[in-house]
Amino acid sequence: MAGRDLRALFSTNSDEIGTSEAFTDRGAQWRAVAAALGEHLARITGEAFDVQDLEAPRRNVLVFHGLGGIGKSTLSRKIEAALTDPARRPAQWGEPAWPAAPRLLPVRIDLARSAGADFEHLVLSLRLALARTPGLPLPAFDLALRRYWDAVHPGEPLEEYVRRRGLAARFGEALPGQARTAVSDIAQQLALPGVVASTAGQVAATLVRSLRERRENTRALAGCARLADLLDADTDLESLSFYPYLLAWELARLPARKAVVPVVLLDGFEDVGDRTHRDLERLVQRVVWLMPNAFFVITGRSRLQWADPALQGQLDWTGPAAWPHLALPASPPVPGARTAPDSGGSVGIGNDVDGGTGGRQILIGDFSPEDCDDHLARRLTAADGQPLIDPDIRAVITVRSHGLPLHLDLAVLRFLEIRRTRAPEPADFDHDFPALVARSLQDLTADERHVLRAVALLDAFDVPLATAAAGMSHDAPALRLAERPLVRDNPQGLWPYHLHALVRSTLRGADDLTDDRWSEQDWQRAADRAHTALGGQWAAAAGGRSMLVGCLRQGLRLARDHRLDLGWLADAAWAYVSDSVWEPLAPPAADTAPGSGLGTPAEALVETLAALAARQREHRTHTADRLTRVIDSRLLPADLTDLALYYRAKAHRDLGRTVASREGMQKVAAGTTRLAPAARRGLAHLARLDGDFPTALAAAQTLGWAGRQHRVLGDLWWVHAEMDQAAAAYEAARTDAEQHAVAGERATAQAQLAFVRAFTDPARADDDLDLADRLLTGLDLRATTLTTRIAALARDAGTPGDSIPDRAAALDAEVRASGVRAAHTTLALALCFHHAVLDDQAAVATAVRDLDQLTRDHDYAYYTDIAHFMADLPLEYPSPARWFDSPDLVRARWRHLVTARRTHHGL
Repeated sequence: MAGRDLRALFSTNSDEIGTSEAFTDRGAQWRAVAAALGEHLARITGEAFDVQDLEAPRRNVLVFHGLGGIGKSTLSRKIEAALTDPARRPAQWGEPAWPAAPRLLPVRIDLARSAGADFEHLVLSLRLALARTPGLPLPAFDLALRRYWDAVHPGEPLEEYVRRRGLAARFGEALPGQARTAVSDIAQQLALPGVVASTAGQVAATLVRSLRERRENTRALAGCARLADLLDADTDLESLSFYPYLLAWELARLPARKAVVPVVLLDGFEDVGDRTHRDLERLVQRVVWLMPNAFFVITGRSRLQWADPALQGQLDWTGPAAWPHLALPASPPVPGARTAPDSGGSVGIGNDVDGGTGGRQILIGDFSPEDCDDHLARRLTAADGQPLIDPDIRAVITVRSHGLPLHLDLAVLRFLEIRRTRAPEPADFDHDFPALVARSLQDLTADERHVLRAVALLDAFDVPLATAAAGMSHDAPALRLAERPLVRDNPQGLWPYHLHALVRSTLRGADDLTDDRWSEQDWQRAADRAHTALGGQWAAAAGGRSMLVGCLRQGLRLARDHRLDLGWLADAAWAYVSDSVWEPLAPPAADTAPGSGLGTPAEALVETLAALAARQREHRTHTADRLTRVIDSRLLPADLTDLALYYRAKAHRDLGRTVASREGMQKVAAGTTRLAPAARRGLAHLARLDGDFPTALAAAQTLGWAGRQHRVLGDLWWVHAEMDQAAAAYEAARTDAEQHAVAGERATAQAQLAFVRAFTDPARADDDLDLADRLLTGLDLRATTLTTRIAALARDAGTPGDSIPDRAAALDAEVRASGVRAAHTTLALALCFHHAVLDDQAAVATAVRDLDQLTRDHDYAYYTDIAHFMADLPLEYPSPARWFDSPDLVRARWRHLVTARRTHHGL
């Protein structure tokens, strides 16, 4: 299937470089052709089929549409070759299931403007292809054609026209002779004198009279119901478009041993017309309708709209009743929204058929990465047959191509160009090609091009967002653009549309040399409009979390890349923080590495929110460093600066940097921003870490919901082994969070509830942990997740034969990676509880010593006290903790938890 790649061949002087025209498997598309053609053959050979039925629905069309450069023309050529000669069919395509007879006659016609095709060219190509079949008389069509030709092209022999247009070289020169023979034979049947018989017009006129008078000598042609009307009509292009009816009729009356089924491949259909001027498209559609026994494979950039009833009047046959296989599966529920595919195609990527627009309208997908690499490896080869392009270069090209074959072709030419002077390197192909811009824009109207550039700023969009970003007052251009193959759709997405990734990156990165190209100011204004429109959509969503996150992701990137004012992003950032869900937000392609400068408030806000989200996956030192960078930039307004200050103070607390944490919390608590109550809670936590429980309790009782009062109280009660009071506090905290619809706080309160129940009631703790896991679904809360893991260890403490130490060791590695000191000490305390229940004195001594090393001269020093209380060990050096009641009462309660668990296990 590989021929010579002439462009590559003429790009180098070396005769040792192989330049194969590599064809990557399009097996799914071939299977679609084979299946549709098999159905077609079964239908036209059935007894119920009537070629002259002009009202029956047409099912003789298969459409492949896709982005310019996706490989449609190559696919069309390969289908023609496979149908012409089975030996040229790729082995991986498989043997088709259709019957051997009737014989298939593939006819490929390039309708692209560059090929110079017109409607006469199309009709003559059909007839010339049939002329290659010996013993295939088509007298009715040939007479009509001669009559048309003599009238429209006087003095220009058909033979000369066929030769001049290159049709003779492709199809042969049999047609002119066959046409003359057909006219002569009909003249003999009509017993016309020689002078009259030489004029097709005179023969046709006589034949019409004979047909209308039903003379015996025209019996052979009398079965063609509309032959007389066609021969009696004016000889113009309109009449010519109805002559294929004659071809269809004459093919249908052939005996079975001579039967021929044309398979007409119309390529470059985007040049047949546009959405406004459909004159040529109407003529071509007429050919398809009037030849129901021929099968048409149409390839172009856009899907056919023939099944759209709104086109009635522009085309002769429209609507789903006329073209059932070309209809969309269902009416879109929202203007401009496309629906999911029906059973006529399967959604996929790479070489899968993507049936996004109806049963017989198939969107050609991009190449898979494996196919891209295979294509590049076979396009250029050295003298020994090995790939000329190195694997590392092929990998870069593959990534940048996003699966678009045209990008691969352009990269191959670039490889040869660079190779003239030096060895190509991978960095040479981290490159956009302006030619892709031209291919993307050439079929679009001016308004569609305007919208296209605007949506290139967006990761995804809907019609209202596209219209607003383009600054237009009407949706029509955006609706039309949404139907183009360079726009991909995802009906389940927050916004249903997105540009093909390569088209988008090229539009933004390559020089746009078109006449209506945008200036930098145009891009800036469009970014501002898009940013404002996103804010409007978030405001209209009335608290929807998915819309908030989607708008933030797009809005932050726009504001950062185009140096826009924060505007609505400030309020959106607070809304994002308030739920404590922490979905990743950071947009790509920005210099956010530590040490690089922040230049705008938008960059500072991007870094702030990125750090807050990433802290669920990074060590807390990274969080503190990133937030320090933001604070030092002094770019954020006061309230957002407090946001960075507060979460840096939390990171310091998690790292055991108590002094720095307290300083930060005090700064925020002294202010009036939204985080002041949370900072006061932070100060209460710091007092608890120091063991100053009365101070922490006094602070907690003033916090209210904003300061998460109930959760702070629960944290104070459980260290005193008042597990029932702690559980009640955590349940109240969870209820508050549910009433205020704060998902993160609800999950955190439930995790803490499971933790305290794990010490007192393992069975109820099971249920609490199940609920905590469900509440954590979809949330990114690392510390809370660690709490549930530690709770599971405490629940299983003392279980004979259980591998608690091994589980604790594995969990300890995760805790250390997080940098969350509270989780580290709490895990060590849970391990002490396990060994105390087993009364393993040696293990208890080791665990207590490890815990003491963690807390000595640091926070949580009283955890060592609690470990001694659990194991009923003497405490020679108690911590300076100020308990609510006497240490002996606290010891008794912790020891009771251990003895109760021993009883539970029968120890």
